[in-house]
Amino acid sequence: MARYIGPKTKIARKFGEAIFGPDKVLSKKNYPPGQHGNNRRKKTSEYGIQLREKQKAKYTYGVLEKQFHIIYERARRASGVTGVILLQMLESRLDNLVFRMGMAPTRAAARQLVSHKHITVDGKVVNIPSYQVKPGQVVGVREKDKSMEVIQNSLNGFNHSKYPWIEWNASTLSGTYLHIPEREDIPENIKEHLIVELYSK
Repeated sequence: MARYIGPKTKIARKFGEAIFGPDKVLSKKNYPPGQHGNNRRKKTSEYGIQLREKQKAKYTYGVLEKQFHIIYERARRASGVTGVILLQMLESRLDNLVFRMGMAPTRAAARQLVSHKHITVDGKVVNIPSYQVKPGQVVGVREKDKSMEVIQNSLNGFNHSKYPWIEWNASTLSGTYLHIPEREDIPENIKEHLIVELYSK
């Protein structure tokens, strides 16, 4: 399966949530896409509910099935609550942190910045979006790319104080990953226990 590059509004309508950010169409058509999207549907099975939650997490963080399963297995083997650790690992991805730090307007844009070698970790260029950033590491923009319009536009007016696990330095266009976020600090509306239940079957 290739990475999804189709219309994001269609996916947002499928889940009934603006998982990719503010969406004008979703506010007008808050029902699933398709010919029968506005009709009453059959009750979703327990498996269907769990699968839907996993798909929502995958689309939210821009991760494919195989990669998502690998992250889940790592979370399962770690000590602690599997579902919470899963989300913490997704939050620790480099592309996600670039997005959280406001250097890119979306995770897809953040992934592109990383892939095109515009982002550094501790001063060294890293072009792997799935790179797991460790607490204490500094994520920044490569020196010659700091004036890029997409980065400047994204940072303009961005509120960095909403993520307590990140410390932003405006003068160097870099942010320090202070610590792994607690579950209550992660704003995504994902019921991670349903994902764990799905994989546990």
